[in-house]
Amino acid sequence: MREIRADVITEAVKRMSIEANCIISDEVMTLLKDGLAREESPLGKEILEQIIENDRLAREKNVPMCQDTGVAVVFVEIGQDVRISGGYLYDAINEGVRQGYKEGYLRKSMVADPLNRKNTGDNTPAVIQFTCCPRARAARI
Repeated sequence: MREIRADVITEAVKRMSIEANCIISDEVMTLLKDGLAREESPLGKEILEQIIENDRLAREKNVPMCQDTGVAVVFVEIGQDVRISGGYLYDAINEGVRQGYKEGYLRKSMVADPLNRKNTGDNTPAVIQFTCCPRARAARI
């Protein structure tokens, strides 16, 4: 049985919450630059140039690419023989989102109840998609 500490999960989710809002992956950036090279429309070129420039500034200043940082969606693949120690997986993930949105100065837009629209103030709860795998895979935390 493999054991993963809840605080390790919290730290990873915190880091990923900030990075997901502040850094476009190299793969996506390559595609944007390729698109810019092929784009014919002056307006299209300008928009792609602005996205590329926003990425540069976000990386340099460690700020979000966009003011609307959205809802945190976390995809979890976990092996049947994995045990979370020191806390609950659900709580560890939401604590990571809470810390990431606070420390990354990200806009908190999650509401507790869709009818009364009261903001939770910390962007939790995250939307969490769990998939149980037959055996543990290499961790990507």
